[in-house]
Amino acid sequence: MNLKNILILSLSLLIITSCASSPTGRKQLLLFPESKMAELGVSSFSQMVSKKPTSKDPSQNRFIRCITDDLLIAMGENPSAWKIEVFNDKTPNAFALPGKRMGIHTGMIDLANNTDQLAAVIGHEIGHVLAKHSNERMSQQTLTSTGLQVGSAFLGAEQGKNDALILGAMGLVQYGVLLPYSRKHETEADELGQKFMAKAGYDPRQAAELWKLMSKGGKSGPEFLSTHPSPSSRIANLSSKAGRYMQTYQTNVSKNKCKK
Repeated sequence: MNLKNILILSLSLLIITSCASSPTGRKQLLLFPESKMAELGVSSFSQMVSKKPTSKDPSQNRFIRCITDDLLIAMGENPSAWKIEVFNDKTPNAFALPGKRMGIHTGMIDLANNTDQLAAVIGHEIGHVLAKHSNERMSQQTLTSTGLQVGSAFLGAEQGKNDALILGAMGLVQYGVLLPYSRKHETEADELGQKFMAKAGYDPRQAAELWKLMSKGGKSGPEFLSTHPSPSSRIANLSSKAGRYMQTYQTNVSKNKCKK
């Protein structure tokens, strides 16, 4: 049996035993061990920190850490297990990676009108990690026409030689530049972020307000041409779901003590 057939058989066996459910109950295919995903995420994050300038402002770092810790506690996570960095970058962006690594750009901090909107962003990004979206994306790509190369690289090819191939499948390119998640992943991360920001005492209505800010001045093509939900769909979805979390928010609002 040649290597290609062995790999196909191995992947077939993995598929049979790799069905899982996301935190929202959605069925997932997760082919790869989370320990390896964490290793890739930590390695990529370290590259980013070494290549991109980070904020040395103590108050800014404390502020972001405060919000993140609130959300992690609400999610049942241990904040000390997560590493957070603020990057000096004017683009309004944030991200989180397997291995419990998260970054937020100063441009996002500047864009947000209040603490609640930052909580929406941070909760969304942590949601991607908790829902194992990178593993799911890699698993899906492994089953495409080019997936045999990905699977071969992941399942034991020479270390270092195929790093770019593996990271590309995970949604990363050189130095951790992020590729977009699918629409279903973005929507699920929105739901998780909004749910847990309310549990941490942040106003869930502000998730939609943040996306109104994000969409100002931008142009968006038809939704079916994009991997992301259109801004109008996203805003409508977040607005419609905010009501279900208002009682949770009002019960926990006193927990929110993070100040710039």
